Amino acid sequence: MNIKYITLSVCTAALLCACSQVETGANAAQSAAGDAVSSAGTAVAQKVKGEGQGSGLKGDKKSSPGADIGEAAAGTYKAEAGHAYIAFSYLHQGFSKPILRWGEFESTIELDPENPESSSLSVTIPVASIDSGVAKFDEYLLTGDFFDAANHPVITFESTELEAKQVGKGYLTGDLTMKGITKPLKLRAKVNKVGQHFRTKTPMFGISASGTLKRSDWDLGKYAPNVGDDVTLTIEVEYVLEP
Repeated sequence: MNIKYITLSVCTAALLCACSQVETGANAAQSAAGDAVSSAGTAVAQKVKGEGQGSGLKGDKKSSPGADIGEAAAGTYKAEAGHAYIAFSYLHQGFSKPILRWGEFESTIELDPENPESSSLSVTIPVASIDSGVAKFDEYLLTGDFFDAANHPVITFESTELEAKQVGKGYLTGDLTMKGITKPLKLRAKVNKVGQHFRTKTPMFGISASGTLKRSDWDLGKYAPNVGDDVTLTIEVEYVLEP
């Protein structure tokens, strides 16, 4: 055979082989890219799903009931001073959300575990126990511009309605009196745990509650709207059965 044709055949075969390898490589790269995109999509989907779970979304709240207050002993419960907190916050000129609290307060629950919605709650807060972390500001808050502690030394809350939405969760409505003005306040509440004190074995339970109000409704609207009128309340209390 003519050496010229042999050489041409060999070159053609080599070229075809090379093209095949390039095509195979391209297909592999395309497949790998597709797999990478698919994996990334799956990872993002799993991340979004994970962030949605336990994130306080509406569906998550519905799926996590509180403790059953019906398991508690009947009687009068008092807030345990060392584990009782009422804090509030508001928007300050859009720059920050200060957090203030009441240094002391008293709270009593008359509990009927067989009919929890007939139970009652009362709270008394000495105005002078306000704690902003800044002594000068605390003094100013006690003046007539705000709480007017000289004429209205206490804040009170008396429950008027308990509304259960699911086990251990619901709404607590009551009359809040500040600066001599009484208006209704509705709180979202959850029973965290019903049990006994680990040392004394005294029956007890703990609750978390939250809500919002407009301070101007109680004649406390000084500097609004530069200082936010909307106030967010956060409440954490452990209640212990009285002997």
